[in-house]
This record gives sequence, C-alpha cells and structure tokens, in this order.
Amino acid sequence: MGQKGHGVMDSVLTFTLLGLGAVTLLTRCFFFILDRELPFPAWAQRGLQYAPIAALAAVVVPEVLVSHGAFITTWQDARLYGAAAGVAFYLARRGQGQAVLGTIVVGMAVYLPLHMGWGW
Repeated sequence: MGQKGHGVMDSVLTFTLLGLGAVTLLTRCFFFILDRELPFPAWAQRGLQYAPIAALAAVVVPEVLVSHGAFITTWQDARLYGAAAGVAFYLARRGQGQAVLGTIVVGMAVYLPLHMGWGW
C-alpha cells in the first residue's frame, strides 16, 4: 500500500513551504503594509545609494575574474577584454546618455568575436 510515516513528512513539507511563503510575502510587502513612512538616518540613506552598484559588482566581478571556481590564469580570456572595453566606453560616455546600453553593446561586441571566433 503506502509507506509508513509518509503523511507526517508531507505535512511537515507543506507547513515549511507555507511558512517560507509567509515570511517572503511579509518581508517583500513590509513597507507597503505600514501606514506611515519609516524614517531612515542620513547615513543609512547615503549607504542605500550605493546598494545597486554594489550588487552589480558582486555579480559581474566574479563572473569576469573566476572560471570553474578559481581565478583565471591566462590573458586569453574574452571576458577580460569585453569587460575592459565596456568600462572604457562607460567612462568615456558617462553623463552623455545611453552609457549603460552602450557599455553592454561594446562589451559584447568585443567579447563575442573573441569567444566564438578564436575560442577564448
């Protein structure tokens, strides 16, 4: 028929998933639930200004510098040249509009031929 104790495991799994869903919903909707604005200290507001760039750097830098869990050891890696070209474009165009889109396009325009054409 069925295995013993299967119903207990199903209920534990169900309550665990419901609990995780409730915690996720509460934390994501916390600021919408409140009827008043929470005052943040000036130092916290200044720190939050850097959160998006810090999150982007935390994703991009390891992707460019690490391969298979170790730092890259060769200059023949297309990611280095694509990132360098993107950074150069961004620094040259900063404040002139379309800097972010151009950074992506220029970086990929350097990366793709090196990666797909030369196999770097």
